Amino acid sequence: MLVPALFVVLGFFLLVKGADLFVDNASGLAYRMKVSSVVIGLTIVAFGTSMPELAVSVTAAIQGSNEIAVGNVIGSNIFNLLVVAGASACIYPLAIHSVLMRRDWPWSIYVSGVLLVFILIHQDISRWESILLLVLFGALLTKQIRSAKETQEQSVRSTKSLGRLIFFLLAGIAAIIAGGQLVVEGASNLARLWGWSESLIGLTIVAIGTSLPELMTSIVAARKGENEIAMGNVIGSNLFNILCILGISGTLRPMKVDIWAAQDCLVLLLVSIIYYGVVKKWGLNRRCGLCMVLTYVIYMVWLFVR
Repeated sequence: MLVPALFVVLGFFLLVKGADLFVDNASGLAYRMKVSSVVIGLTIVAFGTSMPELAVSVTAAIQGSNEIAVGNVIGSNIFNLLVVAGASACIYPLAIHSVLMRRDWPWSIYVSGVLLVFILIHQDISRWESILLLVLFGALLTKQIRSAKETQEQSVRSTKSLGRLIFFLLAGIAAIIAGGQLVVEGASNLARLWGWSESLIGLTIVAIGTSLPELMTSIVAARKGENEIAMGNVIGSNLFNILCILGISGTLRPMKVDIWAAQDCLVLLLVSIIYYGVVKKWGLNRRCGLCMVLTYVIYMVWLFVR
């Protein structure tokens, strides 16, 4: 019991320190590359903080633990939208970039709908469906890269050289990934000692644990006033999780999923649509952020009750 608890504590320490390094140098890199922070948030930051989900889901798929692989992605996306974005907004109201509202958030709704259809048709994610997800990911990434070339917005000025920025950015990613792995390992072992099922561990401990990099990064970004990195990280990670992580996992090994996955995917789709409408009309202020966090609490209660 003591060793898993120590893993969790050490993991949180690395997450906080890594996120601080990551955000500072990501905004500096945006300045050096002469692109907007939202593009950095959607790509470098989002992909970097999603590395734990990639490692966990691909490993679980190869080992045949489909419930953990799919539950990790769906659970992480729900956590990202409701808790990562919500908690960040509670600390510092977020101004959402027009590109996110016009292009990337709707894309996250579309791909959640596509995933739900895949699950409902025959309760699995086949190899061809996984390849389609990867093709969609390639198309979206191409669009984001073109957007980066077109924009000339600049982030906070940085006095560091490009080499130092990249070095500390990678160091931040390494600390975040290591911290996330320690938290997941420690918390999963504790959960097994408490008698939790594999599906419940995937949707809760693993999903939340692998989303801690997004949470810490977005909270630190919000605290530093880097709103575009904070929200770009959330939407970018959700797109990466479904299109790239499930795409790779299902291509390596087609995944059978149970009917519960359809219910959780429906929850993801509904909260994505509902809060898109709310944020579009009223913005992502503290009241909205609090509602998002409370929605997640209700979802968690429902998970344990069902």
